[in-house]
Amino acid sequence: MMNYLLSLTIWTPIVFGFITLVLFSKNDCMARYFSLLGAIISFAFSAIIFHYFDANQVAMQFQELAPWIPSLNINYHLGVDGISMPFVLLNNFVTILVVLAGFKVIKHQVALYNAMFLMMTGFISGSFCSLDAILFYVFFEAMLIPMFLLIGVWGSTNRVYAAIKFFLYTLIGSLLMLVALIYLFMQNGSFEIFSYYRLPLTIGVQTMLFIAFFMSFAVKVPMWPLHTWLPAAHPEAPTGGSMVLAAITLKIGGYGFLRFILPIVPDAARELSGVMVALSLIAIVYIGLVALVQKDMKKLVAYSSISHMGFVTLGCFLFASGTLNTWAVEGAITQMISHGFVSAAMFFCIGVMYDRVHSRNIADYGGVVTKMPIFAAFFMLFSMANAGLPGTSGFAGEFMVIIGAVQTNFVAAIFAALTLIIGAGYTLWMYKRVVFGEVTSSHVAEMDDVSSREFIILAVLAVAVIVMGVYPQLFVAKIHVSVQHLISQVAISKL
Repeated sequence: MMNYLLSLTIWTPIVFGFITLVLFSKNDCMARYFSLLGAIISFAFSAIIFHYFDANQVAMQFQELAPWIPSLNINYHLGVDGISMPFVLLNNFVTILVVLAGFKVIKHQVALYNAMFLMMTGFISGSFCSLDAILFYVFFEAMLIPMFLLIGVWGSTNRVYAAIKFFLYTLIGSLLMLVALIYLFMQNGSFEIFSYYRLPLTIGVQTMLFIAFFMSFAVKVPMWPLHTWLPAAHPEAPTGGSMVLAAITLKIGGYGFLRFILPIVPDAARELSGVMVALSLIAIVYIGLVALVQKDMKKLVAYSSISHMGFVTLGCFLFASGTLNTWAVEGAITQMISHGFVSAAMFFCIGVMYDRVHSRNIADYGGVVTKMPIFAAFFMLFSMANAGLPGTSGFAGEFMVIIGAVQTNFVAAIFAALTLIIGAGYTLWMYKRVVFGEVTSSHVAEMDDVSSREFIILAVLAVAVIVMGVYPQLFVAKIHVSVQHLISQVAISKL
C-alpha cells in the first residue's frame, strides 16, 4: 500500500464521488454519509504521507511511474516533496469540513453536490502530485468542471455569470500554459517536469515562457489585475464552494510559481522580479483598501484573500544578488497553508449566518453576539487570524515574508507591513458592525447559536489556526530542505 499512497489519495475521493453519484442519487442521507466516509479515508491516506514524509530528503518521495501514452513519452508519474506534500494534506482536510458543512444546508441534488466536491479533491491532489507536465495539465483542467457546476447549480442569483467568468478566465490562462509545455516538449522530447529544469533556454524564450505560465497561474492566485473573477465567483458560490475555492484552488497558482516558473525560467524570473513585486504590493495594499468599502461580507473576504495571496507572490519573487530569500519563500508557503485554514473558517462563519438570515449584507446584521455568543467567539478568533494577530496562523506566514522583505527590499517590506493595518481595518470593521451593537433585524432576533455540527467544524478550524500560529515549525520543518533545494536551482543561470 505504501507504494501507491499517492494514487490512493488521488483516486479514492474520485471513486467515492462516482459511486455517490451512481448509487445514492435518490438517497440524500446515504449520499451525505458515504461522501463523508470517502473524505475521511482520503484524509487518512494524506495523513500517512505527512507522517512518513522524510523532511531531510531532497528527492521526490512516494514516487509512482507507469507509461500512459508511450508514443508521446507521457507518463503517469507521481511524487511529492516538501513544497507539494502540505497542500495534499490541506486539500483533504478541508474536504471533510466542506462535506460536513453541506449536511443540513444542501437540500437538492445532494449526491451531485457531494460527488463534485470529492472529484475536485482528487483532481486537486493530482495537480499537486503530478511530475509529468501533461498529467498536471489534465488534473489542472479537470478541477474546473466540478467548480463550474458547484457555482452554476448551487450558487446565488448571478451564479451563471459568475460560473462562466470563472471558467473562461481559468481556461484562457491554462491554454497558454499548454502551448508553453508543448514548446518545452519539442526542445527535449519529454514531458517530465524535472527535465525542464536542466534545459538551456535563451532569455527571450524564457521571457515568453514566463508570460505563458504567468497568465495561467496568476489567474489562479489571483494576482491583480487578473483577479476580477474571484469577487464575482465567491458571493455566488455556495458555502462549501467558497471554502474550497479560497482554501485550496488559489494555492495551485502559488504552487505553479514554485514548481514551474522559478526553476524552469530562473533568469526571466530574476529579470521580471521587480514587476512581480510591484504587482504583489498593489494586490496587498490597493485590494486591501477595496475590501474596506465592501458591503457584502463574502466580497470583503474575497478581496481579503487576494490581498493575503499578494504575500505569497511577493515571497516567491524577492531576489537579492540573484538569489531568492529563504525566509520569504518559506513564508509564502506557510502563508498559503495558513490562508487555507483562515479563509475556509471565514467563509464558513459567513455561511452559518447566511443560513439563518439569508443575507450577505453587513447592514442586515448587528447584535449577533446577543443571540450567538459561542459563534461570536469563534468568529472573533478567525477575524483576528485574518488580520494577522500574533499567536494565530495568519501572523506566521506574513511575518516570515516581511522578514525576507526587510533583508532584500526594505521599501517592499514597508508596503507589505501596511496590510496588517489595513487587514485589521476591514476585518474588525466588519466584525464590529455584524456582531456588536443593538439587534435591529427581526431575522437576527430569531437566530439560534451554532449546532453541534457547526461547532465541530468551527472547533477543528480553531485548533488548526491556533496550533499553526503557536507552532508553525510543524509545517516549516517539512518544507525547509525542499525550499533550500529550490533556491539553489533558481540561483543557477540557464544562459
